[in-house]
Amino acid sequence: MDFNKIDELKAELNSIRSLYVLEMWRLRNEFIIENAYDSNAMEGNTLTFEETENFLQKGITSAEKATTNYIKLMGYKKAFEYITSIAEADILLTERIVKEIHSLVLMNDSTIKGIYRKAPVGISQGKNILTEDYAVIRKMDTLIADYNEMKKNKHRIEAIAEFHLRFEGIRPFSDGNGRTNRLILNMGLMEAGLLPVNIRFEERQKYYDCFDNYHATGNNPEMLIELIAGYEMEELEKIIKILKSKKRHKP
Repeated sequence: MDFNKIDELKAELNSIRSLYVLEMWRLRNEFIIENAYDSNAMEGNTLTFEETENFLQKGITSAEKATTNYIKLMGYKKAFEYITSIAEADILLTERIVKEIHSLVLMNDSTIKGIYRKAPVGISQGKNILTEDYAVIRKMDTLIADYNEMKKNKHRIEAIAEFHLRFEGIRPFSDGNGRTNRLILNMGLMEAGLLPVNIRFEERQKYYDCFDNYHATGNNPEMLIELIAGYEMEELEKIIKILKSKKRHKP
């Protein structure tokens, strides 16, 4: 895939983003709300977008919804803040970071948060044969090492897509794998100076199809690469347009 357009948009954004720090902060907060809603909805959270927004912005909850829904949202928000700090530090991904992200995502479950699973999570998911529990540690060690190496030799989106697909095949935790994996995806983008992307709940089937396609095509990550690249292009163009609009109306 040709990433020239994305790299050009990234350079354009980097040339102006420092002029609009407060606007970028506002846009990032809006993004976190959207991302928290969509990523948690994919995992069965029943809060509406409005309920998600009211809670994350104003702390307002609904008596009709289970408290666990709100705890999961808060955990996701804290995890997003954590990955932002890690991305800004520009350090190599480690097992500790992966487990810390998971611990924040599952902040309501002290029995399994930040702990690799020691039991099967099922024998298959679509065309993907899941990793046996005894092989999780070894495969995660290999994946993390491979990812840090891929970041040196491939476009960041290619490295991220490969990690994302392989992580899904391992599913190292008993629960919270999807949210943790999508957070690591966005951490990788931000680390490279790109924007975090939001895989929308209503488009989840396109996302799920990428996993089946990966295994059906002999581990070809191209479908997910294109999906992430499309979201990244859309996000870059949107943010640049907003900032340029602010610039035009600046006195």
